[in-house]
Formats: sequence, structure tokens, C-alpha cells
Amino acid sequence: MRLDNLTSPRRTRGSRPPRGWRPQTLRGILLALVLIVVTLVVERVIPPLTGAVRVADGDSLEIEGERVRLDGIDAPELHQECGEGMKAWPCGMKARGALAALVARGEVSCRPVDEDRYGRAVARCAVEGADIGAELVRQGWAVALGLSYRAEERAARAAGAGIWSGPFDMPADWRARHPRPAE
Repeated sequence: MRLDNLTSPRRTRGSRPPRGWRPQTLRGILLALVLIVVTLVVERVIPPLTGAVRVADGDSLEIEGERVRLDGIDAPELHQECGEGMKAWPCGMKARGALAALVARGEVSCRPVDEDRYGRAVARCAVEGADIGAELVRQGWAVALGLSYRAEERAARAAGAGIWSGPFDMPADWRARHPRPAE
């Protein structure tokens, strides 16, 4: 007895393999299409946050009273300093200034994607069509979180831009050493 007869389906001479996609493949494609359609509908139905903008710090704003944190980035905290000793400088204030300069360019539009533990909307924001998070990371005033904005961070780091111009604590590490007072 030959082994290939045990593992392959019997086909007669001249017969063709079955045509078409497997049912699992078709279901996967259908599910992907449904998710794309739902995403497009939700994007049209849920209006973006727009209006008067107030900058809180390097990665947070307030739009018409709604607190918003920029998705995919982490900027130095407002009172954080970068550098060492006598060469320390207020990188948190500089990051806030960079965000203020960006939002001053024109109308800001934010699409919420989540909510953080402080009740702020976590959103992707743009000014005049340019992604604000990407620009802050590119200028060196924020670090990339997750996979977002990795290319921009590499470029800022290589150029020694913003916080990459010298030693600094990652914003999350700085916050861990300087916890917020209880409200």
C-alpha cells in the first residue's frame, strides 16, 4: 500500500480540484467588509470635536469644554525639566508651547477613539489636515506610544530635536516619581 493514497483525496483521471474559496475564507472576507462599512458609518455619524481650543500641556487640550488627550503620544509633563544640573530646561513648558503653536495654525478637528482613566477623550487630532500627534513627535516634543509614530520618533531622535537634544526622563517615568496630588 502506498502512503500517498492514504493522505490525498481520490481523484479520477482528468478530474479537477474543487473550485472556489473555502467557507471560512468567505466568512472572513464578509466580516472584514462589514467592519469596514461600520467604521465608515460611525465616522460619518459621530461628529468630530471642533471649536475653541485651550492647550493644557504637551499632549492635552480642551475643545469647547471637552478634555482631550492626543492618542499615540506622550509628551513631557508641564512641570518636567530635561537636561541635567545647571543645564536643565523646562521641556514640559516647551512641549506645551509647541502644541499651542500647532493649534494656532487653524481649525482643530479631533476624532475620539477611547477614553482614559481621568475621563478625557483620547483622540486623533488634526489641524488643517495635518496630524498633530505626528507633528509633535517629528519635532521632538513627544515620544511615540505603541506602534504609532515610530518613524517620526526615529527621525527626531536622529536629528536631536526637542527633548532628544540631551538627557531626559521618559514622561511616564517622570510621572511615576512625581505622582499627582489627590484631588
